[in-house]
Amino acid sequence: MLLWVLGVLLLLFSSLDVWYFVRAAVTVVRAWFQKPVWDVLGEQSVSGRVLLHDIDLGHMNNARFLRECDFARFSLYSRNGVFKACRALRATMVVGATTIRLRRALCLGEAFELRTRIVVWDEKAFYLEQRFVSCRDGLVAAVMLCKQNVVRSSPDKILQFLCKRKVECPDYPEDLQHWISFISASSQAPESPEWTRGQDWSTGRQRKVIDVGMLWSTIWEHEGSLSLRDLGCIH
Repeated sequence: MLLWVLGVLLLLFSSLDVWYFVRAAVTVVRAWFQKPVWDVLGEQSVSGRVLLHDIDLGHMNNARFLRECDFARFSLYSRNGVFKACRALRATMVVGATTIRLRRALCLGEAFELRTRIVVWDEKAFYLEQRFVSCRDGLVAAVMLCKQNVVRSSPDKILQFLCKRKVECPDYPEDLQHWISFISASSQAPESPEWTRGQDWSTGRQRKVIDVGMLWSTIWEHEGSLSLRDLGCIH
């Protein structure tokens, strides 16, 4: 029996990020017993500390900042009622975009506060700001912006459900407006790759060039495998 249990645990831990789901559940349950955040736009602060599994070269790994932000949003949505409204409206939320500015490293053992708030919203998404504030010197170590898409509902409906009235959206901060404009421009890019035809100057063979972000792949129209010389990497 013990071997079966160990085998199941081994399978789970090798195929899933078990600790992520465990901590997410603990975060939501803990938020139920904390004081509600009655102001939907109010800031919530959660405490944290850089532990051994958070670091790479003595400071918090870049990916850990985003992971901590996930749990802080779970706590905020549980305390301000957004999760409750989503369940009532049969809506879900997914992250549509994030960007983070790292201003100073958080070192091993350093305590910090993660302050999260909803800044603005539009017809499809909430926009949040999350700040990592060092408890050692009060410096803002990192700032993250998050676009939280609402599926099968809208931010306006969620806020009306919570506040029982129409809630006016605050003015957009300038930096956030620039970021939203960037997201909008990126979303308008073609969904399918653009193909352009050209002729290789060295061999005269026809080729196609596909632009996928910053990656260019050259596909030669001939049978057989491609070599580094064919791709122009060596001459």
